Amino acid sequence: MLKIGDFSKLSRISIRMLRHYDEIGLMTPWSTDHFTGYRYYSEDQLLKAVRINSLKDMGFSLAAIGEILNNYDDPKELAKYLEVRKVEVQEEMKESGQRLKLLDSAIQRLRKDDMAINYSVALKTMPQRYVASVRDMIPAYNQEGLLWKRLGEETHDINLQMSDPAYSLAVFHDRDFRDGDVDVEIQISVKSTYENTEHVVFKTVPKVEIASAVYKGSYDQITDVNLEVANWVRDNEFEFSGPMFCIYHISPAQTQNPEELVTEVCYPVKKI
Repeated sequence: MLKIGDFSKLSRISIRMLRHYDEIGLMTPWSTDHFTGYRYYSEDQLLKAVRINSLKDMGFSLAAIGEILNNYDDPKELAKYLEVRKVEVQEEMKESGQRLKLLDSAIQRLRKDDMAINYSVALKTMPQRYVASVRDMIPAYNQEGLLWKRLGEETHDINLQMSDPAYSLAVFHDRDFRDGDVDVEIQISVKSTYENTEHVVFKTVPKVEIASAVYKGSYDQITDVNLEVANWVRDNEFEFSGPMFCIYHISPAQTQNPEELVTEVCYPVKKI
């Protein structure tokens, strides 16, 4: 029989962890002195300790290790656990590689322009949404309010219920900047389903992966934000895959102070 301290040295498992293993039932002592509470282990338990250490080194959780130990002597069952963990590690490596690219890209952009940090770009997924949509040609980008007015007028009597979040946004369908007659679509996410009106179309918008940057203040910053997102897309080996859109987290409908506006510039992207 081995005292817990001796077993700890031989097994390379700290006394604290041995006590924890006992508490969760992963590895209980061979015997415990009822009077002193001292834990004693047998030499045979060293093999189990080696297996636990090996599985921990592979990244298995303690809960998973407990399950695996029950099947450890069955090579086919053990192989199944190891194959699953191998796939998980490969995915982790892929994610780590992507994080390294993101870090390197951010460092390079800061070296080129120390103001780049003002517009941090993130990769995210916009979920599938059911929206009320109005799309039309309008005289200029700053006339977008015409579309929102039309949406309000045509849905005033149908008790439109907004989703949470509502994702109030505008999609800019033109492939390049235009001085006039611009193709703009506004969307707002809604609950339930509704019949289309003369200009308002209700539809489901599929989920989409986007590169986006949130900024606070007036819309005069939009060019700088666009440039930062474009640089991020290029540096991280993505390409544009759809029309750009802006989410209005705090819009002119909520504040008349341009410095309080909060806008998210979004570009659908896909990996090259």
